[in-house]
Amino acid sequence: MKVAYIFNSTNTHKILDKMIIPQLETDSHVAEVAGMFFFMDNTLFLSKGNPIGERLSKIREKTGMILMACDQCAIERGIQDNLVDGATIGCFPNLYTCLGGAGIDQVITL
Repeated sequence: MKVAYIFNSTNTHKILDKMIIPQLETDSHVAEVAGMFFFMDNTLFLSKGNPIGERLSKIREKTGMILMACDQCAIERGIQDNLVDGATIGCFPNLYTCLGGAGIDQVITL
């Protein structure tokens, strides 16, 4: 199964740090994660030096998953030019283009 995550909640740190990232790091997540899209303050996780973002960047290197921050949210927070390696900014049309051919089975909003 292929999934994409959209992170919108205030619980994103705990969900990523304690649940999803450890599973991805140990290849025990079961679902293949094709991409992650971050909104509002969650875009800060993709800033260089952020431990969550750095871990996700390493996973992206291994798996090729997409890491994308909402463009407007990233610009408002001044991080558009300071993202972890492999992360990008964009809007829904960019996300659709990136994930269009990935064969996504589920989009999960957290």
